[in-house]
Amino acid sequence: MIFAAEAEKVVASNLTLSDWVVAAVILAAGLAAGRIGRSIVVRAIGKPDEEDEPLAVQVVGRIITSLAAVAAFIYALSVLGIRLGPLVGALGIGGLAIAFAAQSILSNFLASVILQVKRPFRNGDLIQTNDQDGTVEDVNFRTVVLRTYGGERVMVPCAEVLSRPIVNYSTLGRRRTALEIGVPYDADLKRVREVLLAAVEQVDGARDQPPPEVWVESFGESSVTVVVRFWHAPDLPTLWRVRSEVAIAAKRALDHAGIEMPFPQRVLHFSNVPERAPSDLY
Repeated sequence: MIFAAEAEKVVASNLTLSDWVVAAVILAAGLAAGRIGRSIVVRAIGKPDEEDEPLAVQVVGRIITSLAAVAAFIYALSVLGIRLGPLVGALGIGGLAIAFAAQSILSNFLASVILQVKRPFRNGDLIQTNDQDGTVEDVNFRTVVLRTYGGERVMVPCAEVLSRPIVNYSTLGRRRTALEIGVPYDADLKRVREVLLAAVEQVDGARDQPPPEVWVESFGESSVTVVVRFWHAPDLPTLWRVRSEVAIAAKRALDHAGIEMPFPQRVLHFSNVPERAPSDLY
């Protein structure tokens, strides 16, 4: 009974078919006006020589579209005689739930605006955030859309992206990879370094600047571990291709120099073991 009484306060009782038609026309006109306004603003602010539309321009266009849609919706409600004050009261607990949901929506919206204004990355950049690696496809009012290396589409909430570290591999246009190689203990480490540096310099895709490096990292159980560090383009296909070619070139160069890459092995020493006659073993 209480809900019915509240509903009578919210909705007018003398609505006609023409009222509904007018409200629908107003709503459709508002949506169309938002799209037109977005197009005008994007053309006015955006730069035609850029391949992709800047994120800041995108957010301005989306805000205009959303504001126009909200204004049209509210005006359409007024044409139907629907009063928002009693409507909120009629929602009751549902309104409280909506308020909590709106809090999350608002935090993601504000984070989206900050991301698109500060622009720590652009569409097409290769980034890592929240344990996800991928290429940025879009930044909307709620999520950052990534295309992962495996072809999946991942949507990370903007608030989580803003609150966590962001690694942008594309900003500087280069990326460094490290490759560990084991060499025997009796090898001349200076000679090993020279051989590996020469091998890396011959690999297509490994950049000369910054120059590649070879360093002794540690002494393992059966080999001395050296690390080859080299720079290349930041995209993942280039990373795997260049890394593989560097490994092949390093193995070939070490073999040609007579430096064997040892297998894992252990040397056992026995002391104070009493000698036994062969008959004692049976």
